[in-house]
Amino acid sequence: MDEHIKTLADLMTTSRYTVALTGAGISTSAGIPDFRGERGIYITRQYDPEKTFDITSFQRDPSSFYAFTRDFFNQFKTLQPTPAHRFLARLEEAGLLHFIMTQNIDGLHHAAGSKQVIELHGSYRTGRCLSCGAERDLAWIKERISSTGSLECPCGGITKPDIVFFGEPVHGMEASYREALKADLFLVLGSSLTVTPAALLPEVSRGKVVIVNKGLTAFPSSKTTLFLDGDLDEICRRTARALSIPL
Repeated sequence: MDEHIKTLADLMTTSRYTVALTGAGISTSAGIPDFRGERGIYITRQYDPEKTFDITSFQRDPSSFYAFTRDFFNQFKTLQPTPAHRFLARLEEAGLLHFIMTQNIDGLHHAAGSKQVIELHGSYRTGRCLSCGAERDLAWIKERISSTGSLECPCGGITKPDIVFFGEPVHGMEASYREALKADLFLVLGSSLTVTPAALLPEVSRGKVVIVNKGLTAFPSSKTTLFLDGDLDEICRRTARALSIPL
């Protein structure tokens, strides 16, 4: 592993343009279960994912999404960025990372201080009423779900956070493809690369692909320059030390 850490650090210091794609695995140590993991909603069925995140079901009856959102914000009160989130933010500050594309909706990249982030599946940071078009921020969404248990707009319509539901296009794919094409180093952190279209981004890149994930991914090993299988936070800590970057 030490040799792999050194190789990763060397790749980062010699790269001209580095981008990262992050998935659920970067946030699990913060207490957010992977939707498809052993404690995720696709396995536990605590929420019906088809009802919770389907745009047609949401427009017809948003109660399942409201229940998920209430639980999410109850948990969010204690959420903090992980060492891996902080690592990426410090890399950006040091000029060693140019862009992040994330599949996560938790906003922890921004909380860690990252600036150049595309949230492919959206987030709760903004929202809009489906009836009157009123725009809402995170503070309004949190207060409304806490006080009323719903996101009903004063006009009587439904406020939809800017989260990508089934049946909606993901955010920023054109920009993400441009970033992938520019990269001579493409990092994948905490993603099994099974959910499209995000999983296609490493395929687009002409650069070297480095994957850091706990467990195998769907990306071909023949196209992977370096694969580190292990605890993501620990690997990021060790790489930060190798680069003399404080977390």
